[in-house]
Amino acid sequence: MKGSMKVSYKMLCENDFFKEVYIEEILSNEKVLKVIKNEFAKNVRNVSISQDDCKVVISTTKEIYKFEASKSDFADLIELAEEDAKSNKRIKKGCSGVEIVDFVTL
Repeated sequence: MKGSMKVSYKMLCENDFFKEVYIEEILSNEKVLKVIKNEFAKNVRNVSISQDDCKVVISTTKEIYKFEASKSDFADLIELAEEDAKSNKRIKKGCSGVEIVDFVTL
């Protein structure tokens, strides 16, 4: 295959946080309901809050790193991302893995 691709990846660390919470679960908390009503319906009585089936994702903010690779190296993308992380000294204590976020062919 001729051509190249831009690969985006992020570092994976032991202390990374990821949680999916449904809106229903959030709105079942009385403190959250009180804050929402206080912020968006201040001094209004008899207010109810309804929700759709939706979820909120809470996760660690990560920096996205990029590099270019040949299309023929597609099968080795993870290894190439790890090599890029090592060569740019992005591997630190507790952060050793990589996750491919996206790749775009050029």
